Amino acid sequence: MTALPLRQRPAWMSLIRHFEEVHSLHLRDLFASDATRGLRLRAQAEGLYLDYSKNRVTDETLRLLFELARESELAEQRDRMFRGDHLNVSEDRAVLHVALRMPKEATLVVDGVDVVEQVHRVLERMTTFALAVRSGEWKGHTGKSIKNVVNVGIGGSDLGPVMAYEALRHYSRRDLTFRFVSNVDATDLVEALRDLDAAETLFIVSSKTFGTLETLTNAQSARQWLSERLGEDAVAKHFVAVSTNDVKVRDFGIAIENMFGFWDWVGGRYSMESAIGLSTMLAIGPEQFNQLLEGFHAMDEHFRSAPFEQNLPVIMGLLAVWNRNFLDCPTVGVMPYDQYLRRLPAYLQQLTMESNGKHVTIAGVEVDYPTGATYWGEAGTNGQHSFYQLIHQGTTIVPVDLIGFAKSLNPLGGHHDILTSNVFAQAQALAFGKTAEEVRAEGTADQIVAHRVMTGNRPTNVLLAELLTPRLLGSLVALYEHSVFTQGTIWGIDSFDQWGVELGKVLATQIIPELSAATDSELAHDSSTNALIALYRTLKKAGDTYGH
Repeated sequence: MTALPLRQRPAWMSLIRHFEEVHSLHLRDLFASDATRGLRLRAQAEGLYLDYSKNRVTDETLRLLFELARESELAEQRDRMFRGDHLNVSEDRAVLHVALRMPKEATLVVDGVDVVEQVHRVLERMTTFALAVRSGEWKGHTGKSIKNVVNVGIGGSDLGPVMAYEALRHYSRRDLTFRFVSNVDATDLVEALRDLDAAETLFIVSSKTFGTLETLTNAQSARQWLSERLGEDAVAKHFVAVSTNDVKVRDFGIAIENMFGFWDWVGGRYSMESAIGLSTMLAIGPEQFNQLLEGFHAMDEHFRSAPFEQNLPVIMGLLAVWNRNFLDCPTVGVMPYDQYLRRLPAYLQQLTMESNGKHVTIAGVEVDYPTGATYWGEAGTNGQHSFYQLIHQGTTIVPVDLIGFAKSLNPLGGHHDILTSNVFAQAQALAFGKTAEEVRAEGTADQIVAHRVMTGNRPTNVLLAELLTPRLLGSLVALYEHSVFTQGTIWGIDSFDQWGVELGKVLATQIIPELSAATDSELAHDSSTNALIALYRTLKKAGDTYGH
């Protein structure tokens, strides 16, 4: 059975009528009328406690949202993903990032192949390599051990590894230096290499096809940097590849035994626990990398088995749909109150926006409802002193996920209590605000009162855990992955392709030779693009005024 189009589902139509009844309700009133609300609207799994009581929902809202999930066949679609059905319809591919973290004893046969066996074969090779590098057994061209690791990738081949490294830096080898290069702007590579000794540097080139323009441009320049210092023969001992294209890898000068593969059923934004995570394994070691995988798998099993009403990813995904489609909230803020998670918002931007930034359904029909919110954020408490003003008093409602921990990995005086107090205080302030009467009671002059009023009624989720560990990070990322899946299923879209990324790439390849042409060749773009290219050519030919 195929789910009805979204607007024809009975629960959706009921939600529309329900919204008219509850849209003016304030969180102040909801809490005042239910002393147990904060104890009821919560869920817990795999080390994560979710307080969703400060969302603008009633029990009836939640009942209808769970019914919408059932009418959208969320359970059936979830089961199809876990068994390897080709959910990525536009590319006719399975969606099997969950297989990347299945235990070795598991079996999952897809298209006649046991993918779990494949995954663990690569993990074993990664483990052998990581142990050799970390122990000093792996030597560079001159006989020196590796002390610097430079990951060269872009998109999911960069955002996952850099986020994981920053998040788990506390657990990393501090005698190893890790750098991450993604931007084709030469500055990114030059600054990353400026203070490194080539004889002690290992490059990981991460590109599924080994043809991504930005990654290969950076890799070729890194190869030249190394060759100028150590000679062409050094490449094989200082470069490894994460790719599926053995021909191009070999042509680059990388030995095939130093190529770590992955599969077309792994989307880049879902790949941080595959061979794309080689830099992560080098940083924290195989044992703790396995703990990361265990955390992912634990949340997978929770998503797979828990009733919707107790299922963290389902709850968060349905609340995201409610906020996007009914409260008309175009953005979501993710504010981790842990400095180690400062790159998590950037990682979630790709995960959420590349997945659900779609304008047609799986059947190719134009949607007539919003999909995919804009995700953004900053580590707390920094954001409180910059953009929280808009969240509290702006004219756009921004739902916020506040992520906190009961313990600090770096306890120091009263720092952590101060930090965590802000998690709870921000959720409280956003929910309840401050009325004009409360402002006046503080002795505020009448002409200033309006400026100090905060309307509140701003939705938040609070995610609280004991301590940031590799396992907890895996569970946290998987939570957001499956929330994205839940949203995409409700909207009836393909959350696993990314065709919107391609058009700009194609046009750029047409423009590149025109920018470097020896003569002012005729241009055939629109008048704006033609003028910009012409100006670029002129400025490029102008005398160097910066002393370079």
